[in-house]
Amino acid sequence: MLEFDELAARLDRIETTLSELVGQLVSLTKYDKEFYTTADVAEILDRAEFTVREWCRLGRVHASKRLNGRGTSKEWVISREELGRIQKEGLLPVKSFSCGRVR
Repeated sequence: MLEFDELAARLDRIETTLSELVGQLVSLTKYDKEFYTTADVAEILDRAEFTVREWCRLGRVHASKRLNGRGTSKEWVISREELGRIQKEGLLPVKSFSCGRVR
């Protein structure tokens, strides 16, 4: 009877490992594209979508705008290469803005 219990435990471990591997494979294929939306990047980096949009607006990441299929409005997109750079090196420095005042 002990052999059956050992075999059942081993099969449970194998099933758990296979489920984890399938989950990882699905997440890899889900995010294997040329350009990512701010929602995609937010999910990948575990940040809020608003935060990623602000990074784009402030020039903290290299991003561009393209039509999103809803009229003439555009949305930010980030390339696969830029996403990799963000993950490895972090955000770009904040650009200083001049507000027109002379001191």
